[in-house]
Amino acid sequence: MRRTLALSSLLLAGTALAAADPDPSLTSWPQFRGPNGQGVSTETGLPLTWSATENVVWKTAIPGRGHSSPVVWGNRIFLTTAVEGDVSKPGFTGVKHLDEGKEFSHPDGVGADRTQTLKVLAVDAETGTVLWDRTAWEGNPYDTRHRRGSFASPTPIVDGERVYAWFGSEGLYTYDLEGKLLWKAELGGLASMGVGVGTSPVLHGELVILQCDEDNGDKSFIAALDRRTGREVWRVARKVQVSWATPVIVKAGARDELVTAGAEAIIAYDPATGKELWRVKGLESNAVPSPVAGADVVILTSGYPSKVALAIRPGGSGDVTGTARVLWRYEKGTAYVPSPILYRDLVYLVSDRGLVSALDAKTGAVKYEGGRPPVPATFMASPVVIDGRIVLMSEDGDAFVIKSGPVHEVEHTNSLGEPIFASPAISQGRIFIRGAQNLYCIGKKKGA
Repeated sequence: MRRTLALSSLLLAGTALAAADPDPSLTSWPQFRGPNGQGVSTETGLPLTWSATENVVWKTAIPGRGHSSPVVWGNRIFLTTAVEGDVSKPGFTGVKHLDEGKEFSHPDGVGADRTQTLKVLAVDAETGTVLWDRTAWEGNPYDTRHRRGSFASPTPIVDGERVYAWFGSEGLYTYDLEGKLLWKAELGGLASMGVGVGTSPVLHGELVILQCDEDNGDKSFIAALDRRTGREVWRVARKVQVSWATPVIVKAGARDELVTAGAEAIIAYDPATGKELWRVKGLESNAVPSPVAGADVVILTSGYPSKVALAIRPGGSGDVTGTARVLWRYEKGTAYVPSPILYRDLVYLVSDRGLVSALDAKTGAVKYEGGRPPVPATFMASPVVIDGRIVLMSEDGDAFVIKSGPVHEVEHTNSLGEPIFASPAISQGRIFIRGAQNLYCIGKKKGA
């Protein structure tokens, strides 16, 4: 009898442990492209097929326009959006831009003449209920956005205590998880050639780091703020014209390196101090895709006007251009907007039309080139790894599930029937997809 009771107690204890909430730091998707900014989920058992009705746990309408990705901590999703109002400054086109000394206005720059309301929202991950909705900033923006873009393009970042929402010239806003504004910081006007800001914040220790590149680089800088107070800890000028790529923190032996993309220079900094560690001649093209890293290599790409993928071994010192630390260079197959993905020693390059090329991350050896989606499509969202597959989400709302490895094979095509511009988030068996109007929770319904 005692033995039976003891066994029952152990079984009940095991059930309680299994039912306990997992550690949010292990299961969350806290920043652009998730843990470490790599776009790779290690979860298994997620649904690989869905539609507007199949495997949709809930969907919630999100006001305004936002290309920022959702981020997840525990049972909460955070995202930003921009709600456009009426024309309040007729004829206003924002800050003046100079290109080679001549005034320049981007032909697709819009929105500065209208009132913009920049918001931060929290959504319940289980039910899709909007828990809180805060207006961070309202007014006429410093610069225009691209007509296909958004004033809410940078993805927020969350650390379990605070969520940090970056709107470029309009500031950084930090809330607790209940929606109380803790502090805000304005880093000055950032002209972005009239198409909007794209880089997202990253965290390192007690610092929140912002890459603040501007027009032709005369006023570009990178800065770190104390994440508890907003006090500026360091700021370093960088002669790099505007980029839209989010930096990545990589391990190089015993030290951390903050690697930034740029047209003129790829630069690695000490994230604790801002000290420059090494640099390589830049991408010589618009730096929009974010770097990926792993297996002692960091890979940076650009897709317009030229196409280039560059692999560098971190840990160097000074200018390492032309040295053995530049591992390989590949000059096709890259995208203007979507970032690449590195998974199991292969880097997958995705073009804006969804053509996939797979290369050995360390050597650049081509495994395949130009793997096509089953239907013509264009892409802004960056790929993610879900349950060992590469998943691409198109502007038409289709998701193409592609087998990983040296052979291109499309396993599934899933359609939500709503445009997708933002990269998805994956957490606790669910996939959170931001469409043009709605936030979707894709998962297996309880009891299924």
